[in-house]
Amino acid sequence: MSKYDWLLFFHVTGAFLLIGGTVVAASLSLAALRRERPSEVAVLLGLVRFGVRAIYAGVFLTLVFGLWLVHDAGYSYGSFWVIAALVLWVYANAAGGIGGRREEETRKLAERLAAEGDAPSAELRARQRDPFTLGVEYSGGVAILLILVLMIWKPGA
Repeated sequence: MSKYDWLLFFHVTGAFLLIGGTVVAASLSLAALRRERPSEVAVLLGLVRFGVRAIYAGVFLTLVFGLWLVHDAGYSYGSFWVIAALVLWVYANAAGGIGGRREEETRKLAERLAAEGDAPSAELRARQRDPFTLGVEYSGGVAILLILVLMIWKPGA
């Protein structure tokens, strides 16, 4: 295998980890939205951390090997698709971090409520359905999908 093939292998592996981790985290978060009991919400939101680990690995691999691929393949770092992908990459990571911190606070609330009797709570339901948190998390997911489109299409390349 050539150097390009290895770089592409690790970059695509990172993309699979990033997208797979995002799907796992989003699926668990959506499942938690459908639960009433705080103990169930706490368990589901606690499992999100496994998806986040894959996301972290994917973030690292996609950036390092993606930039290396741009250089190795002779693409310009000033190309629209490279700049757009980097901007979306930064946004997706920032949005995931913001949404993740807010979701972590929701998990802690669910754990506290579970320890206090595990009764459904309007406060927990409101935190789970917070429009800002949902908007940030969903927009980060859309940004990741747009990056995937840019990586496949490479407009202008």
